[in-house]
Amino acid sequence: MNIRTENENDFKEVFQLNYEAFGKREDESKLIERIRESEDFLPELTLVAEEKGEIVGHIVFSKANIINGEDKTEVLALGPVAVSPVYQKKGIGSKLIEEGLKRSKEMGFGLVFLIGHPTYYPRLGFRQAGEFGFTLKQFQVPENVFMVYELREGDLERVAGELRYSDAFLGS
Repeated sequence: MNIRTENENDFKEVFQLNYEAFGKREDESKLIERIRESEDFLPELTLVAEEKGEIVGHIVFSKANIINGEDKTEVLALGPVAVSPVYQKKGIGSKLIEEGLKRSKEMGFGLVFLIGHPTYYPRLGFRQAGEFGFTLKQFQVPENVFMVYELREGDLERVAGELRYSDAFLGS
């Protein structure tokens, strides 16, 4: 399996992959299109997993902010993450996440947030964000699915406030 940065030639295949992975609905595929068009898009943190020339996995990290009064700290939001239904349960999603976290750290980001499955992501080092004083008001989700990953030691103690996702997540 090869993990690489997504390019424009992948867009159609990535759209279809997300459509299939998320139960034949277009919500996540359209979200990815909105992220790509936003100022919060980070092409170097949008990755695909290839197997025998076919894209079997995809992940997006985009810019977000932690707001605390007048203070604003740039962080990352992870998602969507998709793996072809045929290739699920083979570690592809984990490998994409690990590579994305490695690249995110190399780029100097300190924290990564997500809304995700409460038993899957903690295995990769994600922790409940509320335990560190982070809030999320844009979306109403259970506390156990709002998570954070510390890339830079000390950021969980240094940064606190409300996570604000890119406007791309708010729909068209």
